[in-house]
Amino acid sequence: MKYREILPEQLLKPYVKCYYHFESEADTAIDDVVFPGGHMEIIFNMGSATWKTGSNNVFQNTPKIELWGQITRPLPVKAVGSYNKMLGVRFYPHTAAFFMQEDIMLLNNQVNDPADMLGTPIRQLHMKLLEEENLDQQIKLISQFLLNRLQEVNRKPLNIAMVGNIIHQMKQPDADAKIESIARQHLISSRYLHKLFLQYTGVPPKFYAKLHRFQKSLELVQKNKLSLTAIAYECGYFDQSHFIREFKSFTGVSPASYKVSPYPVTLI
Repeated sequence: MKYREILPEQLLKPYVKCYYHFESEADTAIDDVVFPGGHMEIIFNMGSATWKTGSNNVFQNTPKIELWGQITRPLPVKAVGSYNKMLGVRFYPHTAAFFMQEDIMLLNNQVNDPADMLGTPIRQLHMKLLEEENLDQQIKLISQFLLNRLQEVNRKPLNIAMVGNIIHQMKQPDADAKIESIARQHLISSRYLHKLFLQYTGVPPKFYAKLHRFQKSLELVQKNKLSLTAIAYECGYFDQSHFIREFKSFTGVSPASYKVSPYPVTLI
């Protein structure tokens, strides 16, 4: 298995957290669960494997180009085939909206075909990526597509810095209790802050604060160096039972029974 992350070029750094390349030729099926990670992604499937997402034990094939909306609950995934190869674009929590003209909240907990929103050009991009074997050149093709898309959509760029700064503040301890204070610091109302979060991240600010707290706790659970009580207080939970309840709501399992996946698809 090969997994590599690539930083974007300078013009796209405010929008793209990273590109990533995943490749595996193991002749085994992947059976995993994607946990909420706070990001939206576009994934180009470049191999022969078939990916599926599940709901109520019913699995459906995903499109060859996948647009992942905000995942707010555990989402089962499977891959069948001997050759997995993916190129992904991982946006910041608030930046995928700059490439869309749709209400991104409507994309939550879904894997859609981005051609329905981005049109024929993204299908043409996929064909070019399949023809190009050099990874650096593939990344250049994706970068140019995104830059062109930014010009087409022409979203208000002034909001990106403010929303990004607010999200940074939301990652601080006790942010859930400081949302009103954060709004006042930016000279906006709590109601407008709520509207901005739905517009740019797809989720309300208090939910995002919970999501970030979960991400931090998941990282500590994976390291397996602290007790559950210590993790609960380190991440700002009121007590261990609160931590366990919230962890299970995001993963479907308790922290004690969580197993680390060998595949880099567990957090979106």
